[in-house]
Amino acid sequence: MRIVYIEDNDELRETIGCLMEAPGRSVTCCANAEEALQLDAQAPFDLVVTDVSLPGQSGTELAQALLKQSPQRWIVLCSGYDLGHYPAQWGPHVRSLLKPFEIEELEALLGQIEAQRAGAALQ
Repeated sequence: MRIVYIEDNDELRETIGCLMEAPGRSVTCCANAEEALQLDAQAPFDLVVTDVSLPGQSGTELAQALLKQSPQRWIVLCSGYDLGHYPAQWGPHVRSLLKPFEIEELEALLGQIEAQRAGAALQ
């Protein structure tokens, strides 16, 4: 699974990016939404994990742009504020993760997404 992680905090980006690495996963880290969009245009990512508050284009604007191109896209929005049911209204593959989160929470979410993608591939 190809993952892009967008986070403007250098330390968090490096740490979380490394922690998401696992067999079957390739993680690319970006500091902003614009960079992620350029890379995604070259080869679409399977999963977009993005901070909501970014310089320039926000994580929610990035998510909406990607979902417009591909409504079945998997997206995880990370925010210090509870987004409630708001992200789920965008589609069946949009999730949110409340910051600060434990790596186990992120790993569980990634595992769920991998399982659902594998199940969909079998159908």
